Amino acid sequence: MSFKLGKQPARLDSVKLKFAKYKPTLASIPKSEKPVDLNWNMLGNDQYGDCVWAGAAHETMSWNNEAKRIINFTEQGVLKDYSAVTGFNPNDPNSDQGTDMQIAASYRKKTGVIDAIGNRHKVGAYVAITPGNTQEVKEAIYLFGAVGVGIQFPDYAMDEFNAGQSWHLKSDGQIIGGHYVPAIGYNGRYLYVVTWGKLQKMTWGFLNRYMDEGIVYLSDEFLSSGKSLEGFDISQLQADLNQLT
Repeated sequence: MSFKLGKQPARLDSVKLKFAKYKPTLASIPKSEKPVDLNWNMLGNDQYGDCVWAGAAHETMSWNNEAKRIINFTEQGVLKDYSAVTGFNPNDPNSDQGTDMQIAASYRKKTGVIDAIGNRHKVGAYVAITPGNTQEVKEAIYLFGAVGVGIQFPDYAMDEFNAGQSWHLKSDGQIIGGHYVPAIGYNGRYLYVVTWGKLQKMTWGFLNRYMDEGIVYLSDEFLSSGKSLEGFDISQLQADLNQLT
């Protein structure tokens, strides 16, 4: 079965502020962060290219689970946000053109994504991850619970997903489009992401090869769980944000 993708091409430096500038020098981070496995649901991404918005919902679900809250999303609500930003119309296939990650991140900060009962969930800020930088990805998951990973998706990875296999690096893959997946856990061999309603593993080699952009979001919903920021420079980030607005 072939599922939809939906991430538009990466734009160099579209997210001006970089995770590397604000992250602390950590003596160590855990060797693994176990991902939570929730009732993720497809949220329309089997039929439409709304992966950036399904991913936003899944990240919000994961953050709130960390804080011992249950938040649900519906396909209707996720598609509503997709439409608001891109002009998507489910009755017009030509309007299903996917989403720019930076534009979606800005919407998430200003407006927020809508959940199953009509509440909106905003992020406080967002910063860019260096594509393919495994250490930054691990640190960002450790500090903030999730990283939005943009990948150039190879054709063989669809077959691996359908077969219940991990995504591996192969030499003969042909890129069929861009895809967005929230990364919510890791260990020495794999990065754990959510896609098409399931928890999926990818090797670090796969990430290094195919990741073309990444964003980490600072969400009060996650921070309210009491997780320490371990020296992340929030005050400098806020000052820099004020210069941009």
